[in-house]
Amino acid sequence: MFKRILIANRGECAIRIIRSCRELGIESVAIFSKADAHAMHVKKADRSVMIGPDPVKSYLNIHRIVNVALESGCDAVHPGYGFLSENAEFAEEIGKAGLTYIGPSPDAIRNMGSKTQAREAMIAADVPVIPGSEGALGSIEEALELAHGMGYPVMLKAAAGGGGRGIRRCDNDAQLKENYSITQREAMAAFGSDELFMEKCIIEPHHIEFQILADAHGNVVHLFERDCSIQRRNQKLVEIAPSNFLTEKLRAEMGEVAVRAAKAVGYVNAGTVEFLVDKDRNFWFMEMNTRLQVEHTITEAITGVDIVSQQIAIAAGKPLPFKQEDLRINGFAIEFRVNAEDPKNDFLPTPGRITRYHSPGGFGVRVDGCVYPGYVLPPFYDSMCAKLTVSGFDWPTTVMRAQRALGEYDIRGVRTTLPFYRQIAACDTFLSGEFHTGFLEQHPELLDYKPFDAREDIAAAVAVAIAAHAGL
Repeated sequence: MFKRILIANRGECAIRIIRSCRELGIESVAIFSKADAHAMHVKKADRSVMIGPDPVKSYLNIHRIVNVALESGCDAVHPGYGFLSENAEFAEEIGKAGLTYIGPSPDAIRNMGSKTQAREAMIAADVPVIPGSEGALGSIEEALELAHGMGYPVMLKAAAGGGGRGIRRCDNDAQLKENYSITQREAMAAFGSDELFMEKCIIEPHHIEFQILADAHGNVVHLFERDCSIQRRNQKLVEIAPSNFLTEKLRAEMGEVAVRAAKAVGYVNAGTVEFLVDKDRNFWFMEMNTRLQVEHTITEAITGVDIVSQQIAIAAGKPLPFKQEDLRINGFAIEFRVNAEDPKNDFLPTPGRITRYHSPGGFGVRVDGCVYPGYVLPPFYDSMCAKLTVSGFDWPTTVMRAQRALGEYDIRGVRTTLPFYRQIAACDTFLSGEFHTGFLEQHPELLDYKPFDAREDIAAAVAVAIAAHAGL
């Protein structure tokens, strides 16, 4: 096993990895930008190193991160999610430096990171894929011709995309012409490539993903599915495990296909195979994420498997300690991404000082957070404050526990998504357990909630002003 691991990430993601390292008796080294000097992950790690003044570029400086790992005596690097987690060059440089990359091979990252190459690999492995373009689109004229052949609506997607970015639905020629160059610009800005491909748009689908673990000895298992259908503009907000929509037969079939997909590309470590499932329970491969997922906590809750610890063990060359038949689903789990955003103002990020923070607790409640009273949420990063995960014996119990935990959760000083989630947890459609990706569009009334009391907002503003004046 490794002696010391550098975590090339920040926030709750870095803290999550630090905790697994500590349980395994492995020292952790955190990195941070100047803007993150007071971040919680800096305090939690065994050692912390500032890697630069720039709040964003510092976390993307491959050579600086590799040098810090070497200088601090690390023998492995965990990328977490986001930042460099799906960067094949980063994985290669880690290997060249004689360090172990805790994740898949550079080739797997590169091949599955390209949505067009991933489609080709899945077709060759007899995995069902959504009808679409063969390779990247060459021009708007080619896109129009393909759309006429498939029929509208269609989805334009960044070939190097992920995380719900660089995706636009087009319902007719005019929208396709308008969105083509816009999506190209979005793709270039987000992924450094403006290549696009097209898929047939599946109406009101369920977004279902299967967590897989694969070791270097040829063993591959899935840890069942997560339903990530509650989204806003292709960005996940609430995830559940397992899905209430899948039958046992369909679960077994999709799990087998997910394992086959991983084996087809020689995948090693943790990954996620994502599918779209229509109302008739037909399913198609969408993409494979070659990293730890934000929502891995709900899979851990229903299986009892520490996914991060397994990532580390696999990277150290150890075989999986279980077979597929050893794994069972135990109850349900829900994850809420608690973001510093104002749902009533188009989910605008709300960075600022946390003036009050009280997290929920009790049986079946887990909080993966990175904020504390007095902490100033910087405007440079993802707006996530914490992830609330609740679990229970059955779906009704889990929903009731979610309502209770959300009611206990109190974050002040910045607007958050908590009030919005309280509305969702009380919604009849959510209580039914069956919803598709159009859930939020079909329930605009969920935004009809009472915001912070104006006096509380004033008090928070005064507190921030006093703290700033005092130089705190």
